[in-house]
Amino acid sequence: MVFVPPARHLLRAKDLADARYFEPLDVDDLARAAGLSRAHFSREFRRAFGESPHAYLLTRRLERAAALLRATDHSVADICFTVGLQSVGSFTTSFSRTFGVSPTAYRARFPPAANWAMVPACVLRFYGRPQNSTFREDNGPAPV
Repeated sequence: MVFVPPARHLLRAKDLADARYFEPLDVDDLARAAGLSRAHFSREFRRAFGESPHAYLLTRRLERAAALLRATDHSVADICFTVGLQSVGSFTTSFSRTFGVSPTAYRARFPPAANWAMVPACVLRFYGRPQNSTFREDNGPAPV
């Protein structure tokens, strides 16, 4: 059996799911992007990528939600809606099934987001400058 790469139209749908996971996409939207009927698209997608289009889209959303749980202090509900899901209960159930713990328990495994807060470079430069610089300030006018 020779491996045949997935058809280009399936990659368009997969790229759409990767790029716009946070929008209210469904299998019909992905099938439309691929230019196939819903049933044919679902069958071909599963054969090419090993999972259904719905499962792939849900996985992308849950991966992004996990990243947001690790890196932000946003509420679980805000994260749920940010990644394109519509129900906090379904989100919690899907997240728990995928990661083995609830979103709140997952977040508790990592340091608080405040520990990861990034300080803008301009602020670092300002506070990193010497406070009592004497470079040519105390010597009067610079030599000519």
